[in-house]
Amino acid sequence: MKHALITAGHKGIGKKVTEQFLKKQYSVTVHFRSDKNKVRELQKEWHQYKDNVQFVEGDITSKADIEHVVAQVMERFGRIDVLINNAGPYVFERKKLIEYTDSEWYEMLEGNLSSVFHFVKAVVPIMKKQQFGRVITYGFQDVEHTPGWMYRAAFSAAKSGLASLTKSLALEVAEYGITANMVCPGDIVGDMKESDIIKARLLEDKETPVGRSGTGEDIARIIEFLCDENSDMITGSIISASGGVDVVHKSKKQAPGR
Repeated sequence: MKHALITAGHKGIGKKVTEQFLKKQYSVTVHFRSDKNKVRELQKEWHQYKDNVQFVEGDITSKADIEHVVAQVMERFGRIDVLINNAGPYVFERKKLIEYTDSEWYEMLEGNLSSVFHFVKAVVPIMKKQQFGRVITYGFQDVEHTPGWMYRAAFSAAKSGLASLTKSLALEVAEYGITANMVCPGDIVGDMKESDIIKARLLEDKETPVGRSGTGEDIARIIEFLCDENSDMITGSIISASGGVDVVHKSKKQAPGR
């Protein structure tokens, strides 16, 4: 049985990704930061998978916590086939770069970039021994072109760096049967993060060219495909799923008066 480690796999898009892999008969380790009440809910909701899923608490901005999470995976399941870096902080307040506090800036870098570095350092040696592995990171639309993103400078800087990290990693580990790819969700908000495609099609979204909102299931299906053993020709790729929405440049139309 293959094993997937999914950060923040207990909520939002991460929850849909976890469910996708459980349904495909993977065992899964779900990392969470602190929401033990949510974990208790999921232990009931996912009772049928109780032998194949574990929850491990940790702060992804802490190298020690990351190493603890990986150690817990190996202690119980003995392998890691898939690493999905779903967790990543985001500053929802729209502010210019010079308005960020030092702590906000470093949280964006540590949570979205350095955390992946530390997870990769801990997990790739395991995958090399297995001669198989799949690493997934998250970005945003056109991140590979390092676009300017008004009021999201810290987040976009971290994710642009992560795009380069993902592409570089893909080249370095290809000979070991390991792939690394980045998936870029579109404007998936609120309940849609844990929703499915069928439900989304019942709700018209006039701002999305395809006519419906994106969902967590959209992202989960892409990730599942990338992690298939026969998807080894896809590596170092950045795949966007925005439904045609220009996510980055929406901010210019909605810019607050300053």
